[in-house]
Amino acid sequence: MEALHIDELARRFAAGLPGALGALKGEVESNFRAVLQGAAGKLDLASRSEFEVQSRVLERARERIAALEARISELEARVARPQS
Repeated sequence: MEALHIDELARRFAAGLPGALGALKGEVESNFRAVLQGAAGKLDLASRSEFEVQSRVLERARERIAALEARISELEARVARPQS
């Protein structure tokens, strides 16, 4: 998870604290940030650019599979036709 998103989430969590805890806001926000970074580190996440690259690779693979399936169908039809 990108640091910017983690910082924003930590700020939002800290902002939701009751007013009486306002003095501890900085410390709590820091703790939230550490917990979020630790949790995100355990996840197997891909960056947006990696995800987009893999999406394009998958789309090309799907197109190639569709073309191969069409070719197989054509070849099967040829084999099934009686030879003249």
